[in-house]
Amino acid sequence: MPFDFKKEYKEYYMPKNKPQIVKIPTMNYIAVRGKGDPNDENGEYKRAIEVLYAVAYTLKMSYKTDYKIDGFFEYVVPPLEGFWWSNKVGAFDYADKSQLRWISVIRLPDFVTEKDFQWAIETASKKKKLDCSSAEFLTINEGLCVQIMHYGSYNDEPATVELMDKFIAENGCQNDISSGRLHHEIYLSDPRKTPPEKWKTIIRHPIRKSD
Repeated sequence: MPFDFKKEYKEYYMPKNKPQIVKIPTMNYIAVRGKGDPNDENGEYKRAIEVLYAVAYTLKMSYKTDYKIDGFFEYVVPPLEGFWWSNKVGAFDYADKSQLRWISVIRLPDFVTEKDFQWAIETASKKKKLDCSSAEFLTINEGLCVQIMHYGSYNDEPATVELMDKFIAENGCQNDISSGRLHHEIYLSDPRKTPPEKWKTIIRHPIRKSD
C-alpha cells in the first residue's frame, strides 16, 4: 500500500475537535504565494492550486519516468494546506477575504531534494502546458503549536479559534502568530464534493510558553 501521511502521522493530521498542544517537526513543502479572495474564480488562488497539484503529481508519478529519485517509495499525495494572514493591521480578518495573503502548500516526502523539485517544475510545465515557475521549495519548522479539528464552513472558524485561545491561556501559553509563524489550515475535505457542514479542517496556531 502507498505510504499515507495522514494515517502514519495521525498526531499531525487527525486531531480531535478540542484543542491540543503539539510540537511540529521541520517539513518541506511545494509552496505558491499569493493574495486575494480564495473564492474568486479568476483569482490567484485557483491558479496556485493548479500549479501545486501539477508539481505534486509529477513527483508522485516520477517512478514511471526515466527520472529516478533516490529513496523513492510510493505514497499518497498529502492534503492541501495553507498559511494565512491579512494585510490589515490587527487580527486576522475573516470577513474581508480580498485582503488575505496566503502561502498554499502541499507537503513533500523527505526524499525529495531541491534538484528533484526543479525537475518536477520543468516537467510539469511542459506536460501540463502550465507555467509552474511560481512554485518554490519551502522548509518550515512550526515548532510548538495548538491545533484542533474544525467541522463546518471556513466562515465559522472564529468560534473554533476562540476555543483555541481560551485553551492556550488556560495552559500557560500565549499565541505567537507573527510574520514568521502564521495561522495554518489543513484541508481534509474536498469542498467540490462535500457540503460545507461536513468540511473537516485542521486549524493550527503557533504558541509559546508565557513569560
